[in-house]
Amino acid sequence: MKSFPSALLACPAMLMVVCPAHASVKGWQDASDAAVYSLMAVAVAKPLIEKDRQGALQAAGSIAATSLVTEGMKQAFPKLRPDGSDRKSFPSGHTSRAFSSAATIWNRHGKGWGIPAMAVAGFTGLARVEGKKHYWSDVAVGAVLGTAIGFVVTRKPPREDQAMIIPWADTKGGGVSVSMRF
Repeated sequence: MKSFPSALLACPAMLMVVCPAHASVKGWQDASDAAVYSLMAVAVAKPLIEKDRQGALQAAGSIAATSLVTEGMKQAFPKLRPDGSDRKSFPSGHTSRAFSSAATIWNRHGKGWGIPAMAVAGFTGLARVEGKKHYWSDVAVGAVLGTAIGFVVTRKPPREDQAMIIPWADTKGGGVSVSMRF
């Protein structure tokens, strides 16, 4: 699955059609839900489809770690939402999870998948502000938090053509062993 993710690239465009500038607050909230859940699904499902168990575990771990840190910060820094519904505005959980998923996708699958994923994550943040659930500061912190955790938890997959160089020594000498997968 090295092809360009045209379906993922189309997501922000489709969501913008669903939620134009004159859309309802509820429409923006629904769009942010669709965007973040789609990104989380792609982050975990794509490696599973490719039989990359490690990648799926890293994606799930990245999302889980982001969720824990975000929810902890919401408890530590209670901030009233713009719509007044509760005091869980800071940081944006939707945005942090979206950017964590996008960073995971970028790290595991490259910029061809990562750039569209980051665009969808950015749309998620915009939709949270337009949906009156967050302020821009909440979204900015969520984006930084999610991106950082996503890149820290997720590792690039090992390249199949990568060489290994292993030095060795014993009582009679030493050397270097070179191994390469063809």
